[in-house]
Amino acid sequence: MTKLKLDDVIEDKPVKMTIEFPAEIYSDLLDYATVISADKKEAKRKPEKLVVPMISRFMATDRALAKARRAVQKASGAG
Repeated sequence: MTKLKLDDVIEDKPVKMTIEFPAEIYSDLLDYATVISADKKEAKRKPEKLVVPMISRFMATDRALAKARRAVQKASGAG
């Protein structure tokens, strides 16, 4: 099984947004969906279902973001 950064896609009630991707990124999303589906032996996933978990994972592992959030929370708690 391939070890991808994106482990599972959790279904949740979405907030609708419209965004545009360059064709190259969309192609990468299609490839990613194909790999995940093959690894999990499932029907091919829709690439748009991968965007939110990818962004979530990216933000969850961004150390600079975590540090900045702590600084903001500390500053707002001190005020």
